[in-house]
Amino acid sequence: MAINFENALGVHQYSLGIRSQRAEVLSSNIANANTPHYKAQDVDFASAMQSARSHQKGLSMSNTSEKHFDLTSLTQQHIKYRVPNQPDTGDGNTVDIQKEQSSFMQNALEYQMSLGFLEGKFSGMRKALRGD
Repeated sequence: MAINFENALGVHQYSLGIRSQRAEVLSSNIANANTPHYKAQDVDFASAMQSARSHQKGLSMSNTSEKHFDLTSLTQQHIKYRVPNQPDTGDGNTVDIQKEQSSFMQNALEYQMSLGFLEGKFSGMRKALRGD
């Protein structure tokens, strides 16, 4: 009997990739905190996750197979500009460094949590395969 990874891993396989992309966007915001006219962005996690789950069949990842999950193009369409919480400082930059650092740390913790869930799923599959 074949293992269905969609059922075995659940949403964690998708959340891990989206959180990785979000970390890149947030780190870009932090790196450009002093760049004039830079507009802060963020990934709309809920819509990216919904889109990832709706594309479970026939996904592509790196053009080696049409069934791979193409996360890069999927999350690019879910990157939105953030509405600033503070008034413009005069240079047109909308990055709030404390908000970005807080979001980055929360995303990092959620990434670690997703890794832990996936590790638990794989551990359970290993036990089932070995017959422990």
